[in-house]
Amino acid sequence: MLDRRAFDLLCLTMAAVVAVHAPHLPVWWSAGLSVLLAGRWMQRRFRGGRVSWLIRLPLTLALPAGVIAQYGSLFGQEPGSALIAGMLVLKLLETERTRDARVGVAFACFGLMSALLFSQTLLPTLFVALGLIPALATLSALEPGHASLHWRMQLGGVLRMATLALPLALAGFLFIPRLSSPLWGAPSSGPARTGVSGSMAPGDFTQLLIDDSPAFRVSFDGPPPPPAQRYFRGPVLWRFDGRRWSAAHDASPHTPEALRPQAEPMRVLGGVYRYQIALQPTQQHWLFALDTPIDPPRDAHFTQARTLLHASRIRSLYHYQMRSSTVHVLAPQLSANDRHRALLLPQGFDPRARALAETWRREYGDQPQTIVDTALKLFHDGGFRYTLTPPPLGRDTVDDFLFSTRQGFCEHYASAFTFLMRAAGIPARVVTGYQGGYWNPMGDYLLVRQSDAHAWSEVWMPNRGWVRVDPTAAVRPERVDLGSAAAAGASREWYQASWLQNIRNRWDIVNRWWNQAVTGFDDLRQRGLLKPFGVQKADSRTLGVALAISVSVLLAAGLGLALWRKRRQDPLDRAMHLLQRRLARRGIQRGLAEGPRDYLTRAARELPHERDRLEMLLQSYLDLRYAQTEAETSAVRAFTRRVREFTPRPAVQ
Repeated sequence: MLDRRAFDLLCLTMAAVVAVHAPHLPVWWSAGLSVLLAGRWMQRRFRGGRVSWLIRLPLTLALPAGVIAQYGSLFGQEPGSALIAGMLVLKLLETERTRDARVGVAFACFGLMSALLFSQTLLPTLFVALGLIPALATLSALEPGHASLHWRMQLGGVLRMATLALPLALAGFLFIPRLSSPLWGAPSSGPARTGVSGSMAPGDFTQLLIDDSPAFRVSFDGPPPPPAQRYFRGPVLWRFDGRRWSAAHDASPHTPEALRPQAEPMRVLGGVYRYQIALQPTQQHWLFALDTPIDPPRDAHFTQARTLLHASRIRSLYHYQMRSSTVHVLAPQLSANDRHRALLLPQGFDPRARALAETWRREYGDQPQTIVDTALKLFHDGGFRYTLTPPPLGRDTVDDFLFSTRQGFCEHYASAFTFLMRAAGIPARVVTGYQGGYWNPMGDYLLVRQSDAHAWSEVWMPNRGWVRVDPTAAVRPERVDLGSAAAAGASREWYQASWLQNIRNRWDIVNRWWNQAVTGFDDLRQRGLLKPFGVQKADSRTLGVALAISVSVLLAAGLGLALWRKRRQDPLDRAMHLLQRRLARRGIQRGLAEGPRDYLTRAARELPHERDRLEMLLQSYLDLRYAQTEAETSAVRAFTRRVREFTPRPAVQ
């Protein structure tokens, strides 16, 4: 039967599993498991025994049913996470024996590790590591004789054991050959974290604009561009169905190379930047580049609109180098087919916006720049307001926005502006990506967060090609000059506080280091790990040899430390030897094969006047040496003090 301490530690272990999975579980699911776990702990503490099968059986049947009801399946990361946490808590309802507890701890460790499938950033990894401590403490409490140890001694032993295991874990991390792709290929069934996909409708960015997590980090070979030029190009959207903009058919990584259209030509006039991007996992193929990229990185290609597509989904931290130009002419000539695509509008939608644009067209004729300025003046002077919580739009989204609500954020302005341009006869398209970012002077890099997601427009001008126009800047210039947090208004003034920014940016440097040193340690970096030792490209065999050598050295060092500690006389033995020397002065020598019990019992017979003190010392020594794995320091000190105070007197004749 499990004692109270072992069961309490087991409950704490299960609670740690539920806690690390809680961020990606429904609130009601985590709350229900927490209540069930707390109820089981109280039931055993005050009543004892297993929970009746009349309760366990319905709960067991309800577990998979609840997962299916929530997710529609038992398979996938999120359903599997919910199932693991639920099974562990249910296992606790019947746990009463040591064998059950050991099985529960093993399964709990698997549950803790599975949380890293969702995120491998620093904080989640630390939480998983902390969750292993109660699991190891539970295993320690299950060992014979450990129940009587003080909890501080037990915890100290667990921490020492974990610390001693770190060198072996580091050797495995460095030298176990890594695969070029993960063992499992099932992506998360939840939404991708990038928030920027191949389509856009008003309202899609709502949750993204309040997401403070990093999207990517940019390191420049030289000074960074000014804030107003920090536009990072993503998907270019050509097609509009009345509500949603989407990318062209050629913007697919699966399009055969022979069928891919040529990227729009670009004449570089200046403003060339060289930089490196560390892109967070997105589960998508899109890559992002400053303004307009000049060359695609490895394993990526251009779409016609110079959008970057990677050959596979970005499932882990991805580093790539880029060159971009901020002063250029993109597509000096526009083909008839592209002009048709850039003017196409769905029939039967937004008649008022069409009529307004037709008025501009009749008034200004072939002066596209004047039409663009007129539209921007409408947004600036027409009572429009930038807000992250706009009212919903009806069927005619552009009409409702322009003439009714007049509230929205970048999606609303880019969509409405591009519609007006097309209706006025100016080729236009929507571009999505990121704008802004925070320049971290301590780390010398640009941090672009998910909340920096943005949408703008491109219009085609004769002799100028595609020209970027950001209608959001006409309503809220702070969005471009100061970033998304400033554009959000007074509701996020606290977010701009200098002390808070300083904390966030210092912490991001730690996260960046973690990404570079740990999560970004892929097979390519591992192959170059042994270059300082003259190995230019380490293959699996070389890494295996390095692993064997490092493990052998660590084991030899551990063995040497154990032998050295064994040779050192511990305080209890020193006290016993002092007692033997004092008894030897009275002619009572210890035999070579004589145990401590026999020796001190004989000494008590030969010194009957010291019998009580000798019997007390004997019992204390036996308790400290044999009744527990490791004696408490205070008890050993007390025994040593009593030995020092013991001076045997000669027997009275």
